[in-house]
Parts: sequence; structure tokens; C-alpha cells
Amino acid sequence: MDLTQVSPTVWQLAFPLGHVHLVRLPDGYALIDTAVPGSAPTILNALARLGGRSPDLRQIVLTHSHIDHMGSAADLVEATGARVLAGALDVPFISGTEPEPEPAYTAPERVLHEQIMASFSEAEQRPRHHVPVDVELHDGDTIDDWGEPVRVLHVPGHTPGSIALHLASSGVLFPGDIIATTEGRAILGPFNVDRDQAIASFRRLASLEVEALCVPHGEPVLRGASEVLRAAAPENDWR
Repeated sequence: MDLTQVSPTVWQLAFPLGHVHLVRLPDGYALIDTAVPGSAPTILNALARLGGRSPDLRQIVLTHSHIDHMGSAADLVEATGARVLAGALDVPFISGTEPEPEPAYTAPERVLHEQIMASFSEAEQRPRHHVPVDVELHDGDTIDDWGEPVRVLHVPGHTPGSIALHLASSGVLFPGDIIATTEGRAILGPFNVDRDQAIASFRRLASLEVEALCVPHGEPVLRGASEVLRAAAPENDWR
């Protein structure tokens, strides 16, 4: 279990596919994304390493609806009673009332997707379990009880309702899958339903003042994230 401290209150828990982040709150913890189905025991073990118990998990924020982000949400809600928060436009896909839209793959993305699906098959990936969403989030909303202001940004393109979280006081950004990292660079995340919209969302996030970048795929950027983001060229990624 690879648990990396990003800031005094934020830790990244790395998974082979879809890292998650634990955030210490004044009265417990929040979790950003939940990895693939079957990841709940590992997440709860990480919480225990930080000194928390299952009931201390107060909130689960889902950056979007994909299985490597909401896959263990239902199990964690059952184990902890945490509330689920998600972008309003992705709520039907998370709750299972509407089918999830398919990405528009570029040729390199299709190759990567096939590799990932093959690894899922070999690992006998567990099925997705949908989960009700307690709080629908919109652009400009704030999330309470985190000990500092948390701004919600609607960053569509990867999915219709993708969101990012910006903790301006501590300079931490959770971009969801709009941004990934590789070899110290920030790149556009693959598998987008609308590539142009995703690039625009990337550029919006790159305009923020950010010290630490907490990506679900790749290594976190612990210092100087704004410079890394502004040096990126998302238009050239996955072409």
C-alpha cells in the first residue's frame, strides 16, 4: 500500500489503476474517488494507518463516473455511512439511471484502452455497483467542513459532469482525469467524450495558482505545479 503525503492534510493512496486521495477534515476524513471495485478494504486500511476508523470517513467525492473512480463507492458507503458528492451531470451514470456515454477514442487511446481492458479481464475485475449521490455539485459550489475553502470546478470533456476541486489556501488541485502526469509532465487525460472540451477544461485548470497537483493517473506534483501545468501542450497529446 503506497501512501504518499501531499500536504499536511492530504495523502495519495496509489493503485495500479486510479489513485485515490484521503483528506483530513476537522472531524474526520474525506475521500476523493474510490478506485476499481474491490478496493474498499485497502482504502479502509489506509484510513486506519492515518489514525481513522470507518465511521470517520464523512464524505466521498467522485470526480466522475468511470469505474476506476466510483468502483468501490457503494462498498465504502455500506462500511462507513459516508455521504457521496459528485458533479450533477454525472449523477445519472453513477446512480445507474442512465447509461454512461462512450469516449471518442483517438487511435493511440484505443490501443491503450484495449490494453487496460485486457488487464481487467486477466484480473477478473469485479462488476460495477452503482450508488446514490447525496449531494450534486455544480461549478462554483463550495464543499463545507474541510477546514479551508474548497471550490468545485465543472471541467467537462472527460465525462459530461467531471469536476475538479481547488483548495486555494493550501494550493492543492484535484483535477480528476482531465489531467494526468508522465515523466514529470502534465498531459491531457485520455478517453474523453469531447476532446476539445477536455482541452478547454485543462487550460482552465492550468490558469489556477497551484502548488500541488493530485492526479488519479501518474505521479503527484508536490511543488511548482502551476509551472508544470502552464508548460503543458494538451492539444498535442494522444494524437
